[in-house]
Amino acid sequence: MKIIVAHPTGNQFVRALLSTLQQREMLSRFYTTMAVSPNSWWLKLLPPGFRSELTRRSFPVSGQLLDTRPGLELARCVLPKLGYKRAVKHETGFASLDHVYMDLDRFVASRLEQEKDESGAAAVYAYEDGALETFRKAKRLGLLCIYDLPIAYWEVGKRLMREEAARLPEWAVTLGGGVTDSADKLKRKTAELELADIVVVPSGFVRESLPAWAFGKQVIVSPFGSPQERIAHAGNDVLKADNRLKVLFAGSMGQRKGLGDLFQAVKMLDSRKIVLVVMGGLQAPIQFYRDRYDGFVYAPERPHGQVLELMAGCDVFCLPSILEGRALVMQEAMSQGLPLIITPNTGGSDLVIEGETGFLVPVRSPEQIAMKLQWCIDNRERVRQMGEMARLHAANYTWKTYGDRIVNQLNTVYAGR
Repeated sequence: MKIIVAHPTGNQFVRALLSTLQQREMLSRFYTTMAVSPNSWWLKLLPPGFRSELTRRSFPVSGQLLDTRPGLELARCVLPKLGYKRAVKHETGFASLDHVYMDLDRFVASRLEQEKDESGAAAVYAYEDGALETFRKAKRLGLLCIYDLPIAYWEVGKRLMREEAARLPEWAVTLGGGVTDSADKLKRKTAELELADIVVVPSGFVRESLPAWAFGKQVIVSPFGSPQERIAHAGNDVLKADNRLKVLFAGSMGQRKGLGDLFQAVKMLDSRKIVLVVMGGLQAPIQFYRDRYDGFVYAPERPHGQVLELMAGCDVFCLPSILEGRALVMQEAMSQGLPLIITPNTGGSDLVIEGETGFLVPVRSPEQIAMKLQWCIDNRERVRQMGEMARLHAANYTWKTYGDRIVNQLNTVYAGR
């Protein structure tokens, strides 16, 4: 079976799938916005920030199987740096991420018939928000529609975020995308799922979020892979000199990730024995967070290698998310020897062997988080042992397994048609 894959920006799980398809000679073509070779000489001529962005656009795909449509995505990357932020405003900006997704979706749809004729493609594999026109055309051509849903279905997400806005109204400004999605965007999401023959999800939490009318669809659950490298030292001298239990939160700094609950939990504990390190992108001015809990150490976003280095200097990773698909950062933290304190809504319940690799706590439960953190304060040696067990457990999740599981099940489904 030959498969056409489309994703506007690419990421680690897209590359893992492409690698498996390419190795098995099942990739018909990969459509994206921009793609570069990380060894291209001209990259060295670009500003560091833009160069870093472009080097993430490399894919394990031979040139003859790669097709790009860079215009709108290039505008999305460049215009905000030149001061034209309205151009990328959520949904309404002409170079917004929404328009980038829809532009590539239309482009892929326009190429499907030719691609089917030339390569004998039997299926298209597209991602949430970028699949509607592709799937509509694929249905007319008799192609199998494979839909990758990386986060909980929008109806569940919208309900959870509305509940959070009512529960912690002061944190509502940090809830981010999804809360303000237009009715048209939500209709597109629903239509994409309706057209899908197979749905690929990264966790049981996402699978369980699907609406009842979609339960008859074939669903493939394939957890993400973990980093395999172990950083030997921490890269933060301040943290090295601090003997308190170092608890790391990493992610977008909002209540979707449960940061408000974590702040409440840490405030219940003795600050002489615990320090909270918060790494991530601000969703509000820094003073907003300081006004709610002034005792945290702020670590701005940084390159992936430095993220792992920071993790290696901490003791415990805590992510009490309200809504995720499967947060990659959990397995990154485990790979550096950190046990977890997470909610089921992170999509990582399978990562927690209770009391051995970490603890699972209910959503919206600062008291439960505080109890587990206090246990960690009182059992530092046990925490170190759990960290090693977490590292070993995370190593069982590889990107090769991720790609293999998806492709093997796709072949099984296709053979049974």
